[in-house]
Amino acid sequence: MIYQFKEHIPVVHVTAFIHPQAAVTGNVIIGKHVYIGPGAAIRGDWGKIIIEDGCNIQENCTIHMFPGVTVHLKANAHIGHGAIIHGATIGKNCLIGMNSVIMDNVILGDECIVGALSFIKADETFDARSLIVGNPAKKIKEVSDEMIGWKTQGTELYQQLPDEMRHYWKACEPLREIPSISADKLDHNADTQYQTWNQQRKNQDG
Repeated sequence: MIYQFKEHIPVVHVTAFIHPQAAVTGNVIIGKHVYIGPGAAIRGDWGKIIIEDGCNIQENCTIHMFPGVTVHLKANAHIGHGAIIHGATIGKNCLIGMNSVIMDNVILGDECIVGALSFIKADETFDARSLIVGNPAKKIKEVSDEMIGWKTQGTELYQQLPDEMRHYWKACEPLREIPSISADKLDHNADTQYQTWNQQRKNQDG
């Protein structure tokens, strides 16, 4: 749902997809081919939220801020399930792992990767291509070309999703028994299977 707050009405590009069970409130700007999943709360009541082109904010994420602050997700930022972004700036093509918390005034350079369940405390700044993990989170190494290529591939799937949702997504009644269909039809995503980082490394190592 989209909500006005005081004089602020969210601005959403026509190519973006916002799930009706997400809540987008107030001073929020959402760019092209952005995906917002169900349960996400994007609350621009006390400050401003800018979500640039190609970003995705997955299920149950929260984006908010202290009064007067702008939260900025730069192009192609990828915010994993359940993550919290509070008053931070996320650089271009960053990946924020599932259930991570990014606190106030944090600045992530471009193409950083934050591991799942990480906690980045307020006022931290990380250079581009930092791999950041832990609680409190620390940089453990540089993000390699292979890692950022893997991340970019995953983000591209989410950039295709808004258009697919508009074409194929609809409410329905459940089936009461499993239909009799062939195994190849069940594997409907066989042509777009995506490997975890560990799977990809294993295949590369032979």
